[in-house]
Amino acid sequence: MERIARLIENNRRWSERKTIEDPNFFVDLAAQQTPDFLWIGCSDSRVEASRIVGMSPGEIFVHRNVANLVVHTDINCLSVIQFAVEVLKIEHIIVCGHYGCGGVQAALETDSHGLIDNWLRNIRETAYLYASELNAIEEMPQKIDRLCELNVARQVLNVCETTIVRDAWNRGQKLMIHGWIYGLTDGLIRDLGHTNLGQKEAREFRTNFMAGRG
Repeated sequence: MERIARLIENNRRWSERKTIEDPNFFVDLAAQQTPDFLWIGCSDSRVEASRIVGMSPGEIFVHRNVANLVVHTDINCLSVIQFAVEVLKIEHIIVCGHYGCGGVQAALETDSHGLIDNWLRNIRETAYLYASELNAIEEMPQKIDRLCELNVARQVLNVCETTIVRDAWNRGQKLMIHGWIYGLTDGLIRDLGHTNLGQKEAREFRTNFMAGRG
């Protein structure tokens, strides 16, 4: 219980510091959130969206799950995307994975991990698609990192193919989808070059990805 109490105390001190820095900080924050970005990232505790991009509370809308997946049957994720696009009118959706992802590593393993294997099947499908490339990588850490990159690409594609994003593009809403990956060892984000601006680019991206050119 002492560790839990410390969290509450840390919060109190943080609130005091923020109020001293800006007496209207919480008043303004409570009035409205107006982020331009939706971040879809991994639940890994080392990858904190707002901190690694230097943003304050209220500036980035966040959804996180194991291995930063966008699954078309995941109503939670789809609801977040819909709210971000249709209500908050965000202009950028960022799918951000990270190197050394435990979920991606588990997807490459043959051992049973229980319930989560159902979730990881989405990553295994990408691993099957790119089996030739991955099998050519001898060192397991490098193989995992490459699958982390491919997983980001696949999730960018999944975002582009949601009815929410397609409808937004059809009505002319400004919306860009980005694929990034974060390095735990250096704290740097790499843009993987998977930016999509509309349905034409998304179709070309799908063709290339499914052909093994991800």
